[in-house]
Amino acid sequence: MPRLATASAVATGAASAPFWAGCDAGELRFQRCRACGRADLPPAEHCRECLSGDQAWEASAGLGTVYSWTVVHRPVTPDFAAPYAPVIVELDEGPLLVTNLVGCPPARLRVGLRVAVLFHRAGAGPALPYVHPVTHAIPDGSTREA
Repeated sequence: MPRLATASAVATGAASAPFWAGCDAGELRFQRCRACGRADLPPAEHCRECLSGDQAWEASAGLGTVYSWTVVHRPVTPDFAAPYAPVIVELDEGPLLVTNLVGCPPARLRVGLRVAVLFHRAGAGPALPYVHPVTHAIPDGSTREA
């Protein structure tokens, strides 16, 4: 599993400021184009579909499904301990989020795994979004993945 990233791993800018402010507030935010309706992450100054500059920020419920992943065995930075699994999550609202999975060994990953966003503060930097498997309580007190 990854070690939680340090502040050196985060790049911020004017276009992404509302995204990072949301992360600091415990809210995952994404952009939706007012012209064509496309939902997008990461933040951009123009819509990737129609190139409109009329973007609105929306809050995500922070739930989605694993779309794809890879397992890293040789990290490029000491911020991460191998093996770990960067994942692409299709959020319920539509955009794709690239992040890291925590709380689940890479061997248990599968397409369609339900995940939820959680946030971790990166030192003095902004909070970072990660995902973990969604579990459901079973009447006997145990849990299972969604």
